[in-house]
Amino acid sequence: MAQRDLNKVILIGNIGREPDLRQTETNSISTFSMATNTTWVNRDGVRNERTEWHNIVTWNRLAEICHQIIRKGDQVYIEGCLRTRTWEDEKGVRRQRTEIVAGQMIKLSRRSVEDAKPGQEQGQQAEENTDTTSTNESHQLSDSRNHTD
Repeated sequence: MAQRDLNKVILIGNIGREPDLRQTETNSISTFSMATNTTWVNRDGVRNERTEWHNIVTWNRLAEICHQIIRKGDQVYIEGCLRTRTWEDEKGVRRQRTEIVAGQMIKLSRRSVEDAKPGQEQGQQAEENTDTTSTNESHQLSDSRNHTD
């Protein structure tokens, strides 16, 4: 029986930095940060919390849509794979960065915390005019292309 490998990441968290959209000759690339939180209670009954920050990369149409509809504070579902890039900076120092290359994004929150009206909690929302790919429940978007850098 052949052995298979799997490189798959699934995250649900909050956008930490607005998506930055860049264009190359042939592709659109969007990058942003995302935070996931883990909480636990230790033996002494003290509640602890840890935040992990993730670097997210999206390509082409998914990159453009992420740039258009997600904002800092939004809760999103991201599905993709891990990719580690290595390069030398301008001083000749070797750098390395691990990123999640997203192939799918679902916007879970209805509006950003920043956009909420006073007295309106996150998750509540008036009608929203967004891209035609949206539904009443979520924004589910996929990038059908597999990218290698």
